[in-house]
Amino acid sequence: MQPATTHKATAAKRNGSVSEPVAVRWVLIAAALLFLALFLLLPLAAVFSQALEKGWAAYLEALRDPDTISAIKLTLFTAVCCVPLNLFFGIVAAWLIAKFSFPGKSFLVTLIDLPFSVSPVVSGLIYVLIFGLQGWLGPWLQAHDIRIIFAVPGIVLATLFVTFPFVARELIPLMESQGRDEEEAALTLGASGLQTFFRVTFPNIKWGILYGVILCNARAMGEFGAVSVVSGHVRGVTNTVPLQVEILYNEYNYAAAFAVASILALLALVTLVVKTVAEWKIQQSLAGPDDKR
Repeated sequence: MQPATTHKATAAKRNGSVSEPVAVRWVLIAAALLFLALFLLLPLAAVFSQALEKGWAAYLEALRDPDTISAIKLTLFTAVCCVPLNLFFGIVAAWLIAKFSFPGKSFLVTLIDLPFSVSPVVSGLIYVLIFGLQGWLGPWLQAHDIRIIFAVPGIVLATLFVTFPFVARELIPLMESQGRDEEEAALTLGASGLQTFFRVTFPNIKWGILYGVILCNARAMGEFGAVSVVSGHVRGVTNTVPLQVEILYNEYNYAAAFAVASILALLALVTLVVKTVAEWKIQQSLAGPDDKR
């Protein structure tokens, strides 16, 4: 006969759990809470306390500034342009990579990961070298009175580059884990490609799509490095919200800078909540019937 402790260890292994001493668990929990307090809660509290340091009237006045309103509009416009394009690309790329085998598949995955390995500042500089006055296409663009660098198109292009992996990288492992059995069954029963996607694939990946869109939107609205290179910092014209925060801070207008920064902080909090819900829904969709009980 095996001792009771052996039976307990075997049961713990079978359940995928590890039993730690109570003191160790409390130390780990305290360390995690301390880390969250120092690197998440404290910076958020500092942002909002500095933003409201001079009262609600000064806070609202900073948000009503014409340059700030222009920065908010440009940030929203950039996100509206980039997120749908990245959504379309992410779904198509994930569908191809997860459901089909074709030459160049690994190369496509590498290209999708490229923005993660390249500094945003470098990616912005690449656009300057291509579309700037001294770039490859600069003279031709100037001759036809087309402005990309130091204008809104350059901001959209730079943001599009740094954000396009988010939806794809979220959907690829999700689609791969689900396999191709359901799609093949639908095609065997006579469903078309679009019917198979909207009636079989989409219900299984809808929360993954939401998760990727939320991350893509947050990065698009908070991007600083690439946008800073291609924007030209023209106040009221090519400044996004992060650039407006930098300008106000450099001008020692701290209350206004933190007031504008609070918009991004609120966006981060909303993103965190929706991200948590989407992750939970994804886990529920991947869990088997026994796991959901």
